[in-house]
Amino acid sequence: MSKKLRNFLIGLIIILLILGVGGNLFYKNWLKNNVPRSFPQVDGKITIEGLDAPVEVYRDEMGIPHIYASTLHDLFMAQGYVQAQDRFWQMDSWRHIGSGTLSEMFGDAQVETDAFLRTLGWKQTAEAEYASAVGNEKLMLDAYAEGVNAYLDGRSGTELSLEYGVLALLNADYVPEPWTPVNSLTWGKAMAWDLRGNMGSEIQRAILLKTLSPKLVEELYPPYPADHPVIVPEIGENVALTESASFTGIENTAATSMLEKVNTNFALLDGLLGPTGAGIGSNSWAVAGSRTTTGMPILANDPHLGIQMPSIWHQIDLRCMPLSEECPYESTGFSFPGVPGVVIGHNANIAWGFTNTGPDVMDLFIEKVNPDNPDQYEYQGEWVDFETRTEIINVGGGDPVEITVRSTGHGPVISDTYGPLKDTDIDEDEEAFKDKAGVDLPENYVIALGWTALEPGSVFEAIWGFNNAENWEEFRQAASKFHVPAQNLLYADVEGNIGYQMPGTIPVRKNGDGRYPIPGWTGEYDWIDTIPFEELPYVLNPQSGFIATANNRVPSFDYEHFITDDWAYGYRAQAIVEMLEDAPEKMDIAYMQKMQGDGKNLNAQTLIPLLGQIALEGDLVERYTLLSTWDLQNDMDSAPAALFAVYWKNLLDLTFHDDLPEDYYPEGGSRWFEVMRNITPDQNHFFWDDKNTEETETRDEIFAKAFEMAVAEIEELQGQDSADWNWGKLHTSTFENSTLGQSGVVLIENLFNRGPYPTAGGQSLVNATGWDPIDGYIVDWLPSMRMIIDLSDLDNSLTVHTTGESGHADHQHYTDMVDLWRNIEYYPMYWEQDSIIGYSEAHLTLVP
Repeated sequence: MSKKLRNFLIGLIIILLILGVGGNLFYKNWLKNNVPRSFPQVDGKITIEGLDAPVEVYRDEMGIPHIYASTLHDLFMAQGYVQAQDRFWQMDSWRHIGSGTLSEMFGDAQVETDAFLRTLGWKQTAEAEYASAVGNEKLMLDAYAEGVNAYLDGRSGTELSLEYGVLALLNADYVPEPWTPVNSLTWGKAMAWDLRGNMGSEIQRAILLKTLSPKLVEELYPPYPADHPVIVPEIGENVALTESASFTGIENTAATSMLEKVNTNFALLDGLLGPTGAGIGSNSWAVAGSRTTTGMPILANDPHLGIQMPSIWHQIDLRCMPLSEECPYESTGFSFPGVPGVVIGHNANIAWGFTNTGPDVMDLFIEKVNPDNPDQYEYQGEWVDFETRTEIINVGGGDPVEITVRSTGHGPVISDTYGPLKDTDIDEDEEAFKDKAGVDLPENYVIALGWTALEPGSVFEAIWGFNNAENWEEFRQAASKFHVPAQNLLYADVEGNIGYQMPGTIPVRKNGDGRYPIPGWTGEYDWIDTIPFEELPYVLNPQSGFIATANNRVPSFDYEHFITDDWAYGYRAQAIVEMLEDAPEKMDIAYMQKMQGDGKNLNAQTLIPLLGQIALEGDLVERYTLLSTWDLQNDMDSAPAALFAVYWKNLLDLTFHDDLPEDYYPEGGSRWFEVMRNITPDQNHFFWDDKNTEETETRDEIFAKAFEMAVAEIEELQGQDSADWNWGKLHTSTFENSTLGQSGVVLIENLFNRGPYPTAGGQSLVNATGWDPIDGYIVDWLPSMRMIIDLSDLDNSLTVHTTGESGHADHQHYTDMVDLWRNIEYYPMYWEQDSIIGYSEAHLTLVP
């Protein structure tokens, strides 16, 4: 939100306070008159121009729409209409992110963000994708846009959503434009950025080389642990899931000191789209019928994304009725508001889930600029003109801003639009950088981004394929069209098969592995190909009877192609595999629910015994007993879970804060679990010594001091009596509207935000409710939905997402899922029409 808007709103609130009772009455009347205006009609009939025939929309007791239409056009038109009913503000703000036009809504505070988004060129890529769309892919996009626009027709302001009433206080001229198919496509680019993989690590490694040796930097980014599971140890069908050979090592390339504060603009997008990192990901597993009580597979999935209000997902059920060759569609599950079709879910024959693969599909290229002509860069000994385009950023309440976007053969020049990456001379750290990175930086240079998502793809062709696949072969064919963001695709079907496929456009590099920024002018590190789909990892019906993914390493260590070295470190995967291996002989839905709620802390399993070897004194001995008798579960009411979290935060502080720049303090996820596990055997490792003292500290001294600090902190936070200590009260979830909900104006935030809610789980646990030690213990990312599909009886499937189906503040379905979600409870994922109609709370007919 712009400073101008914030100051205006604060001034308005001050006036209302001065007015006292009268101001309070005005505020309450404004809410009373405006809050319900956007609540959608869900019963009766609505006439919509453009439909071929009537469409039936049943909403179940959670407000989930089940849509029945006789033509594909009507089905997707109705989906657009219904999602606009529930979530149009969310759709509108997201499309402004995707197209780099946030300033049109929120004023000059968003110009820098828009400039970066325009540089990436998501809209241009989406336009190219739409221009090449044909057949059902184009039909989905066009019909969906028709449906959204049918809902917009004749509605404005708070009739669409309460947020527009607040926005009108400053930007009264803002009127949502008609929806276009490109708006749906740009959101795919936003998600690709959100799930972008390792570019943050690439930048951090380069910056850390300025103060740490290459050996120490690599210790902070260790290899994937050989004792943790990989997803596909052996590619093929009916293979044994056995452990593979040793790790092959890490190759170091180059870095640049220009990246000192590169993450500043990344943080701007992370504030809109949610945080990223190796600890953030998802869980999924499929269990074969040989290991279930029903004799048929069960598939479970819970994608982890940033906490927000409303939920990032919109649950939807789409059915052709009757099914025919012309209208073959029947699929239910989860979509993103603004996106046609079902992204994750099941049809009558198959079920599928996603977790992020996190391949290295981004490289930062250092481009040498001609000192005599800044419009040229060098490539393989020749000066080449930058490609340029002009972008006009329209600013609500202000004057337009013009920027020039430059691109090289590797990609857009992002240092033009990153405040910290302006095209300046090399700073005083250049010589130190050269010594450590082994690269002579040119006198004048810029940084270009190579990223597979900037090439047009066909993601909606893949979604259409998933939604309509009847078997493994058709599912794999659809997966071959899924280019970015690369996902771990989990599969199960009603014939009893379970499978896994990794899709995606993964670059093959001439040299190097993308771990550091690289010279672009030589051509030595160019991308020369992509890994053929036929050679990407997959498995069908493994002998173990299960497949588990948790953003951990996909292939065996001897796999022929490079995907990334920056996997999540397998702690969640290890916990999942242990539960599957130790499960009852036959598993059921209830066991899957228990698994999704598991809070076993494998980091505590490593560190608590080491703390117990130290001679603690006084009250610390009793406090340690709390940890030594803990079952390691991060339950909501757990005292030892609270104590250990505070200990972990202080241990990271004492161990690493004196050695790292403040922007790169540990965020505490699985990478730091592994770093700590690797350095604990050495009592005198470099990182144990506190550089702020004259003494040389050892591991045991740091462990003891961190525990002493932790006990003092939790006693201050929750009292002297450990019976009052409670993890859920520390670890709370507040669901914030990503725009107005972060305005800094309490009355406005309270309109849209909900919480705090006590929450179980934690970082890199199966119940992955993340928190950052720098920011305290509050939840910043989470399982954005949980889904369990019973392939023996699809009507027996269960699900939940985080907040509610509605995006309208104070609607009955705005927060009715929160307590279910945080208590690991579920509601039915109805499939049979009799169940849907029988449990419906509303029935709407859309008529031509």
